[in-house]
Amino acid sequence: MATIAIEKKRKNIDLSVDTLKKLSIMAASQGKSLKAFIENILETKANSLSVEVSSNPSPSGDPWFDDPENMAEVEKRVKAYKEGKVKTTVVLQSTEDITNFINSL
Repeated sequence: MATIAIEKKRKNIDLSVDTLKKLSIMAASQGKSLKAFIENILETKANSLSVEVSSNPSPSGDPWFDDPENMAEVEKRVKAYKEGKVKTTVVLQSTEDITNFINSL
């Protein structure tokens, strides 16, 4: 029989005394150590999650970034900036700066 080694990482967590008491009681009722009980809960929860990575860079999922033309423009500008080809920089530090910039357009 082959043995499979699963990589593990240790992580300390802080829980309230009340939470630890409740978890200890639940663990004891299942005949498990508190550590094994908590690990099992976390493993089960993590395995039930579906992790998806969106190509949309907006944290709020702004649909503007779903348009391929908009993304192409963003990528073009990022590339130009990284290559040092950007000639102007706009720095807006206050609401007054933003208002003045918008009004100048």
